Amino acid sequence: MSSFELTLFDCDGVLVDSEIIAAKVESKLLTEAGYPISVEEMGERFAGMTWKNILLSIEKEVDIPLSASLIDKSEQLLDQKLAREVKAIEGVQFALSRIKGPRCICSNSSTARLDLMLSKVGLKEFFAPHIFSAKDLGPDRVKPKPDIFLHGAKQFNVSPSRCVVVEDSVHGVHAAREAGMRVIGFTGASHTYPSHADKLTDAGAETVIARMTDLPGVIAAMEEWEGAF
Repeated sequence: MSSFELTLFDCDGVLVDSEIIAAKVESKLLTEAGYPISVEEMGERFAGMTWKNILLSIEKEVDIPLSASLIDKSEQLLDQKLAREVKAIEGVQFALSRIKGPRCICSNSSTARLDLMLSKVGLKEFFAPHIFSAKDLGPDRVKPKPDIFLHGAKQFNVSPSRCVVVEDSVHGVHAAREAGMRVIGFTGASHTYPSHADKLTDAGAETVIARMTDLPGVIAAMEEWEGAF
């Protein structure tokens, strides 16, 4: 029997190449608000975090009050750009067609945004109805808290120890490890940066891939390795 009974996927930066779009929108808004930051730095520091938590983190760092209107402005701009520009990660359909067994999405993005992105790129059919947003769980339960991954496993009645997670962000890896799950890091999206793989490994990813087409083989190898002991 396979050692993994459930594969859990992050969405942004794993299934869809959306993190770079968000980084461009958010870096522009922050720079205009008096906090200059590059697109690259946005990706490295804040990928995987909600926009609200990014703003809270920056407010703690510097004495710049960031307007609450930035939250709504970012959401509107980002939804518009995602509807026009978001694309699937290269090779993801190949990978999904070859990974057997149950799968689900566990994301910090809202249900509405997940539906928008997955429908646009043709990936919704691979997961529906098992598409879960941490924002639906209640206040302050987003990654790096483990809640959304534990929720995903619970829907399938699967022990966290029998789950493997695919994540592109340090925050997401921390959440998955806190949930007691094994993690494969992914660095193949457009927002990747030179130390990306090292940071995912340091956070707890067992291995890191840069090509989504490698995922089925890596999962099989992890299962075989575990089965040898």
